[in-house]
Amino acid sequence: MPRAIRLRPWQRVALDRLIASEGADFLAVATPGAGKTTFALAAARHWLAERPGPLVVVVPTAHLKAQWARAAVALDLHLEASWTPSRGRLPGDMHGIVTTYQQVSAAPQALAKVSRGAVVILDEVHHAGDERAWGEALLAAFANARRRLSLSGTPFRSDTRSIPFIRYTEDEAQPDYEYGYGPALADHHVVRPVYFPRTGGEMEWSAPDGSLWSASFDDALAQSRANQRLRSALSLEGEWLPEVLRAAHQRLRTIREHHPDAGGLVIATDQEHARGVAKLIVEQLRARCVVATSDDPDASAKILGYAASDTPWLVAVRMVSEGVDIPRLRVGVFATTTTTELFFRQAVGRLVRYQSGLRRQSAYLFIPDDVRLRTQAAQIADDRRHSLKKSALERPELPYEGDEAFDARDEEPTFEQGSLFAVISAVATAAEHHFDEVELPAENAEEDPALVLNLPAPPPLAAAAGYDGRSRTEVKEQLRLRNAEVVRALVHHTGLSHAQVNGELNRLAGLRRVTEATIGQLEKRLDLGERWFARR
Repeated sequence: MPRAIRLRPWQRVALDRLIASEGADFLAVATPGAGKTTFALAAARHWLAERPGPLVVVVPTAHLKAQWARAAVALDLHLEASWTPSRGRLPGDMHGIVTTYQQVSAAPQALAKVSRGAVVILDEVHHAGDERAWGEALLAAFANARRRLSLSGTPFRSDTRSIPFIRYTEDEAQPDYEYGYGPALADHHVVRPVYFPRTGGEMEWSAPDGSLWSASFDDALAQSRANQRLRSALSLEGEWLPEVLRAAHQRLRTIREHHPDAGGLVIATDQEHARGVAKLIVEQLRARCVVATSDDPDASAKILGYAASDTPWLVAVRMVSEGVDIPRLRVGVFATTTTTELFFRQAVGRLVRYQSGLRRQSAYLFIPDDVRLRTQAAQIADDRRHSLKKSALERPELPYEGDEAFDARDEEPTFEQGSLFAVISAVATAAEHHFDEVELPAENAEEDPALVLNLPAPPPLAAAAGYDGRSRTEVKEQLRLRNAEVVRALVHHTGLSHAQVNGELNRLAGLRRVTEATIGQLEKRLDLGERWFARR
């Protein structure tokens, strides 16, 4: 059936521009929290109504596969989030698949078969430039797609690795539509205003070459020494990080007085650092905390559980750096040595998601008073000040010029394992903590008819009952588990092998493979197995 959805003004303008475009490729750059996913799925509905075909979504992380699949359900699109080349044909009750850039790199030819004549959505497409092989795999996998929609939360450069399907001018990606943080904030009820409390410090350390150093964040240093200074400040052995965590926790407690389930996020340097930060939060702040690191197979489930809970703190490394939707996050601590502009803006993006019904919802990202982070924060603050129509303040400070000039595109610093680097002390000093709380205009309960769009019906699929907003991938996983339990019971009681039992159930249910089954076929197979077991 056609579906009426209410789009934000930028989404409607971007969708109109996309529909009017004649090329196969379209790049939309929109600030985190603005609603890129809804825009992209609305575009997919339009394209698929014009000409049915598969839908392929590519995302940066495995966690985002489930998030996209659930978001698609709201627009009556059904994506297989567990797809692999070995699973065979796409089941008849799915419109397409959602996969990761890493999976595309591992199996570009298999994706090429799936995506022939397809509509492809490349989420956070700048990740395709992370490794040369990823860009080459995208080209091999999706060259024969019918339409390709690329998305990004922030403008990006090609540097030495241009990304397929993107137009560049002097290494800058050229979006077909762009919606920045400033315009989104000015539109109200799209994103939150974010403030940047920053904390100075006096750090002492032993450098990898054995030399001893002492410096504050105000001292001009070469880039390598500045990286060591930042690493010292963020060390678990120093006093700087615990002091900043205490200040951030106090801010969170104040916010929770009027926003009871407000949450905080610490972006740590690595997995060991994340676990150490969590220990500080639990033992020194006496606060509940969830740790999500990539080496934990339950990390995605923990993030989903945290998003739906009222637990105060989440500690992660890169898993929530972009794309993950946790609107209750109001406080962040930037406790990582990664200082690139792209990563910093992605971190800010975790805090900007607007929550309906809250008049006061400013967010705060606590940062070290490192000149690179200070400059990047000031650029975002300029957008915020302009959008909130406050009086103009002084321009952001320029980077210090030490032995080496800072570059906003500097790569993440690396440190030699087993080197002589050691933190001697790290003490928090002067802090710039301004906790402005902006009251946003009241939301208008009346919908603007001009922003309500009737989407055409998606291509028809095999029928499946509703399952309370869960994606069909999630429903099928539960049905496959129940089918497997019945098979084990039948093997035990009949003496037949697993292959024999599975083969007979597949034959009776009209299946070639369980991985190709629709929900209805899995339910039928389960019913057949239970009846067989009852006759034993």
